[in-house]
Amino acid sequence: MNQEEIKAEIRRLARERNALILAHNYQRDEIQDIADITGDSLGLSMEAARTDRDVIVFCGVHFMAESAAILAPDKIVLLPRPDAGCPMADMVTAEGLRAMKARHPGAVVVTYVNSSAAVKAESDICCTSSNAVNVVRSLDAEEVLLVPDRNLGHYIARHVDKVCHLWEGYCPTHERLKVEEIQQALTEHPDALFMAHPECPPEILELAHHICSTSGMYEFARSNPARKFIVGTEMGILYRLRKENPDKEFILPSATLICPNMKLTSLESLLRALQTMSPEITVPADVAEGAKRALDRMLAVPRD
Repeated sequence: MNQEEIKAEIRRLARERNALILAHNYQRDEIQDIADITGDSLGLSMEAARTDRDVIVFCGVHFMAESAAILAPDKIVLLPRPDAGCPMADMVTAEGLRAMKARHPGAVVVTYVNSSAAVKAESDICCTSSNAVNVVRSLDAEEVLLVPDRNLGHYIARHVDKVCHLWEGYCPTHERLKVEEIQQALTEHPDALFMAHPECPPEILELAHHICSTSGMYEFARSNPARKFIVGTEMGILYRLRKENPDKEFILPSATLICPNMKLTSLESLLRALQTMSPEITVPADVAEGAKRALDRMLAVPRD
């Protein structure tokens, strides 16, 4: 089958299975194009919880499908590529977090949603890149553990009046971005605004005109009158940015801004998942209960 035939068969099977196809903002262009909904990891999981479809096909990485399974326990959640992991999520384990908690008794554990269900279950509350500062500010605690992303942790610590202990994890994709690359892009495009994801190292964020999540980048690009933007996050975001803003220019400052795990899902693997109704992602009930509690606490924090 050619690509158009594969797409047609995916759409036919999705209707037949009563399936909702979700794609993360970093997925391949053709996956975002065929998805029912694109977005960030938590937003997609919330869509999974809201839908009346029977099946959720999550085009993303493993922890995202876990979150969908936790928030939508009555749905079948499929992950077309079960080997699509997240190196940052793998940098913290439940055992390691328990050891850190023992070293800082009384500290509140704030865990980034880019983590496993088992780690979420050991946490007091979760956060996303867009609400992290609000979540930490909302806590009646003087001391917090920020897990697992040290870069997001540094960003949070700059904006809150609390003692912050950082786990030494990081996103390899954002970590590869260099100051010299941003400086060169700004020199070559002096009329451009640089927007950066808070997973970038602190020295990169120092150069940013705007720091925000992927969803925040879509909003910033739409609402800002600037015509040119330097994009400090994974290259998959360019598809929707360009689609929504055809009259604006988006510049990727480095060829290293690509997550190999996010690119594993293909039209062929998506089709195979719908054909075989596998691989299905499930979370043990005891783990899901603790993880859902941390997610629910986050969702209860008022937005700006």
